[in-house]
Amino acid sequence: MSEATPSPGSTPVGVDITRASIARVYDAALNGTNNYEIDRRVLQQVAEVAPEVTDLAWANRNFLIRACRFLASQGQVTQYLDCGPGLPTAENTHQVVQRIIPEARVLYVDNDPVVLAHGRALLEENQYTKFIEADIFTPAEVLGHEATREFLDWTKPIALLQNGTLHHYLGDDYAELMRSFVDALPSGSFVVVAHFLDPQTPGHSELARRMEEKFTHSPMGSGVFRTYEQIGTMFGGTELVEPGLSLCDDWWPDGPRYQALNQVRECIAGGVGRKA
Repeated sequence: MSEATPSPGSTPVGVDITRASIARVYDAALNGTNNYEIDRRVLQQVAEVAPEVTDLAWANRNFLIRACRFLASQGQVTQYLDCGPGLPTAENTHQVVQRIIPEARVLYVDNDPVVLAHGRALLEENQYTKFIEADIFTPAEVLGHEATREFLDWTKPIALLQNGTLHHYLGDDYAELMRSFVDALPSGSFVVVAHFLDPQTPGHSELARRMEEKFTHSPMGSGVFRTYEQIGTMFGGTELVEPGLSLCDDWWPDGPRYQALNQVRECIAGGVGRKA
């Protein structure tokens, strides 16, 4: 993971570098440079029980890229509501979909000060891409935002992305939270979810729980590993696109697999659902 640390003068206003940030921890896992020692410490703690912990982030990111390609090329989706995009890296949502549909609109939503600072600077690179501040776990705040209502056309399909976000929601009402989003989406819309997984199989389940223990008791304070059944309720009653809810690496991989998945990669699942 990256050893680079942003200089004090580059720290955005409102950022507490004594507390780990979900977005910055992911950035560190993806070998980014917008993270601090406190963020890298989270990965170091989890690495004590799962040395390949950064593979969670890579499986999550690669799944997002493939899902976005599918939505733009096969689903012909021209609007995206990306909740919790994290810090800008290679192949962000708008770059993937606008390569296929140049006029596709992407609305990013986050409330992390670092993400807001870097996101607005790097992601709003054309008239079809916008970044707003809102709590992605409060549907009414996201859906009721003026930009959400005006930037997106709510008479046409929208792709809602909660990629690698909901495992940081600690409440038990995650299904209801997502249902609020899905109920607001127009017919023909899609929902994308990627989430830490407890496979409920010998060995893998024990690893998932050890990682969860490390994540939740780290400076980040969250990272819940839920079961297939629990994650399945987050699609809000949409019909899952083949192959359904699966390991992120198994969701329409780009080519043949020459190397077996390690145990960590079998602890994150993803899927895409379509609203009738």
